[in-house]
Amino acid sequence: MSEKELVQEAKTRETVKAEKKKEKQKEEAKPKRWVRVRMLPIWLRILLVILLLAASLSLGAIIGYGVIGDGNPTDVFKKETWQHVVDIVKKK
Repeated sequence: MSEKELVQEAKTRETVKAEKKKEKQKEEAKPKRWVRVRMLPIWLRILLVILLLAASLSLGAIIGYGVIGDGNPTDVFKKETWQHVVDIVKKK
């Protein structure tokens, strides 16, 4: 390589370094935004909430009927049990 080419290459390197330095300064000047990454999508969260509510309702009915009410805990899921409760409420 000739001396002229070496000088031109050195100027090119300096130019590239200067451009990179300017870009870096611009990036540092911008305020950094917090990017939120969701582990669970919103639709999955809603589904989980619905399932947890159903599970807690079932568990509460089992405990209420079986433990507190001295009945058979599996009778909570029988139609006759709920029909009897409705009859009591309506006073038939």
